[in-house]
Amino acid sequence: MSGFGLSRERFALLFSVMLVAAAGNTAMQSLLPAIGRHLGVADLWVAIAFSLSAIAWVVMAPVWAQRADHRGRRALMRLGLIGFITSMLICGGALALGLAHVLGTTLVFAIFIFGRSFYGIFGSASPSAVQAYVAARTDGEARTSALAVLASSFGLGTIIGPAIAPLFIFPPLGLSAPLIVFAGIGVIVLAWIILRLPDDTPRNRATGPIVAYPSIGGPDAVSGGEAERGAARLRWKDPRVLPWTIIGFAGGHGQAILLSVIGFLVIDKLRVPLADAQHWIAIVLISGAMASLLAQWGLIPRLGLSPRQLVIWGSLAAAAGCVVTGLADSAYGMILGFSLASLGFGLFRPGFTSGASLAVGLAEQNAVAGQVTSVNGMAYIGAPALGLWLYGFGLALPLLLTGVLMTGLAIVTALRLKADSPAISP
Repeated sequence: MSGFGLSRERFALLFSVMLVAAAGNTAMQSLLPAIGRHLGVADLWVAIAFSLSAIAWVVMAPVWAQRADHRGRRALMRLGLIGFITSMLICGGALALGLAHVLGTTLVFAIFIFGRSFYGIFGSASPSAVQAYVAARTDGEARTSALAVLASSFGLGTIIGPAIAPLFIFPPLGLSAPLIVFAGIGVIVLAWIILRLPDDTPRNRATGPIVAYPSIGGPDAVSGGEAERGAARLRWKDPRVLPWTIIGFAGGHGQAILLSVIGFLVIDKLRVPLADAQHWIAIVLISGAMASLLAQWGLIPRLGLSPRQLVIWGSLAAAAGCVVTGLADSAYGMILGFSLASLGFGLFRPGFTSGASLAVGLAEQNAVAGQVTSVNGMAYIGAPALGLWLYGFGLALPLLLTGVLMTGLAIVTALRLKADSPAISP
């Protein structure tokens, strides 16, 4: 048995469900700038495709989370994986036909947007069901540890996806081939679930957590499963939480803008063939993901900073990194800048999340977790399109403005937020 009260194989299976979704999604995000440029699609439409998927995810994730409270969590995992596999096949197939000049660009991207929306609607079922499955079979510290490890699968996926995507680029599918390969990996995990995961007969009921939209360098999954079902509703204007909500909303948009333009920035500044640019995009994204994990797994447990301090120092680091990235003219400059920005956001996000959580009582944890996740998801609805719209006026413009935003956020937090929040202990 594992240390979480689940067999090692069963926990590895659940971890794989989360990992494959995050890796496949972020691999697609790393590939799409080059694919869009190859097809001649306006950069803004690339952002809109992901924005629509994020909208569907934000709307449907709470629905699946509620259904995960009842029996049938394994069925929801299967549904989510089928949604992921189908989406990857639709998107990969459409892009392959577009790259082969079989279909016109407009039709290709219409099909692609449909495929991404399909993922947002049904793919969000798996993570909620996985976390509810674990929560129903664990208690106390074992539950906390198990859910923390599951949440880390999203961070690990942001490294693995862009890292291995270039390895799967082969003729005749070209840049679309990794999407087909990830669909195949999803089929393997789905078969593993069907054959090896027992029927859902939990000994405890558990509220299914609402899981954040998987994105490169994006927020960890948020667990709200330990709050009581009868918890009071938490108003958005509640003065205890409102400052943290504003902080998360502003900083989340800054990070989403950075992530929306970084792939295009690498292509435009390096001026190399698209096939070569894809390797550099992967390197830049991997460096950022590793810096973010360094902040969350290495620095935060050792520094013992309060949520307020994490927001301030994280915002300043993110601002500096965005400016360096925007002004860099070489791949190494962009790697350095993007890593620094990702490190900053890796500090900022736990600061915002823990600050909101510590502001309310135990009975309101489920409600505040839902608000935090909603704020995280909102950033990926409009910010990518805004970032690429600004990008059209100047390559560095969205990143310089994001630097100004994060600097202002650090100053306002230092001046207006009370310095009485407890530190996050190791």
